[in-house]
Amino acid sequence: MDRTTTARREFLKFLAASPYVASLGGVGAFLQQTAWGAEPSDLIAAPADALTVFDFEPVAKRNSLPGHWSYMVSGVDADATLHANRDGYSHVQLRPRRLRDATQVDMHVNLFGTTYDSPIFLCPTGGERSFHPDGELGVAGAAKARGSLQMLSTMTSYPVEEVNKALGRPVWFQLYAPGSWDACEKLVRRVEAAGCPVLALTVDNTTGRFSETYLRTRPKDLTVCASCHQGKEPGTANSERPMFKGINLEGVRTPNPAMDWAFVDRLRKTWQGKLMIKGIDSGEDAALCVEHGVDAVLLSNHGGRSTETSRSTIEALPEVVAAVNGRIPVFIDGGVRRGTDVFKALALGATAVGIGRPFLWGLGAFGQAGVDRVLGLLQAELKLVMGQCGTRTVADITPAYVATPDWKA
Repeated sequence: MDRTTTARREFLKFLAASPYVASLGGVGAFLQQTAWGAEPSDLIAAPADALTVFDFEPVAKRNSLPGHWSYMVSGVDADATLHANRDGYSHVQLRPRRLRDATQVDMHVNLFGTTYDSPIFLCPTGGERSFHPDGELGVAGAAKARGSLQMLSTMTSYPVEEVNKALGRPVWFQLYAPGSWDACEKLVRRVEAAGCPVLALTVDNTTGRFSETYLRTRPKDLTVCASCHQGKEPGTANSERPMFKGINLEGVRTPNPAMDWAFVDRLRKTWQGKLMIKGIDSGEDAALCVEHGVDAVLLSNHGGRSTETSRSTIEALPEVVAAVNGRIPVFIDGGVRRGTDVFKALALGATAVGIGRPFLWGLGAFGQAGVDRVLGLLQAELKLVMGQCGTRTVADITPAYVATPDWKA
C-alpha cells in the first residue's frame, strides 16, 4: 500500500470519528460538501463492485449535471431535518435474540392485497430522467426484478401507462393535487384508468420551500438549465410533466396551498381505490387520517425537503403508530441507508420502509442496473439482520428488538 493511500485512509478514519462530520450527515455528506471528493480510482466501475449503497453516490455525482445533483441532495433552510433523518437511526439500538433458527428467513409482505419480496419500497421522486435516460422506466425494471413496490411521482418524466408496462403491474401513484378541482379530478381519473390501486396525496409541501443549499450550490450560470427547464429548475418544464398532458394548469398552483381535511373528504369520495396521506409526521394528524377514512399514512418529511422541523421521521414514528393504534398501516421514509435502518423502522411499527436518494444514486451511476443493485444490497442486509436478531418473518419484528435510551419518554 503506498503512502498516499495510507494517508487517505487515515484521514477518512479521522473524519469518521469527528462529531462535526457526524453532524453533517457522516463522511459521505462531508466529502460531498468539500473538495475532498472521491478520486477516480476510488469509484466503483460496475454495480457488482458496490459493497453498500454509499458506493453509488460519488459515481452518480460524477455523472450528473451539477444543477440536477444540487437539487437532489439538498434539503431546506440549514438542512437540519435532512441530517436529522439520517442521524435518527443511530439513536435506535438493536436487541438481538440468539439461538434461533435462521435458515429460512422470509422477508415477504402483503400490502393491500399484493405480495412483495420485502418491505423496502421505492419512494416517488420527480424527474428521474434527470439522472439517467432510463428514468422511471429503469426504476420500474429494477422494482420488477426485485419484487419491490414502486411509487410514482406526479412529476414523473415518463407517463404512468409506460411505467406500469415496464413494472408489469400498476404503480402506487403519488399525487400533487392541482389547485383546480377540475384539473385534479382529470389527473385522478387518468391514474384510475391506468389501474393504480393506491393514491398517495402529498400534504407536506403545499406552500413551497426555501432550498438554501440548492440555491447556493447550483451553477451560477443557468443558461444551460434554461434551455430545458422553465423557471431554470429541474422538473419545471411542461414537457417534463407528461401526467399534465391535456390538463389546463394556467394560473393553477401545484401543489394546492388551500388543501384541508374537507379536500381529503372530497378526494376520498372521488377516488375508489386505497387512499394514503404522504407527509404526516404527528400523532394528531395521523389520528385525523383514521377519522377521515384514509387507508394508510406515509410518515415523511419529504426527505428533509419540506419544513425544517429538525426531527427525524424515525423519532416521530412511535407517536404516529400509537395514534393509529393498528387501525391503518404506517409507512415511513427518510434517511434509510442500510438494512438495519429498515429493521429498526419495522420494529418501531412501520409496515413498509421507503428509500429515495439511495436508488437515485444507483440510477445516476448505472441506470436500471444500479437501482437493481441498490435494492439487492438493502434486501440482503435486511435478511442478514433479521436472521441475526432471531426474527424469521417481518411479522416477528416487534419493539422488543430495539431500544431508544436517548429518546425522551
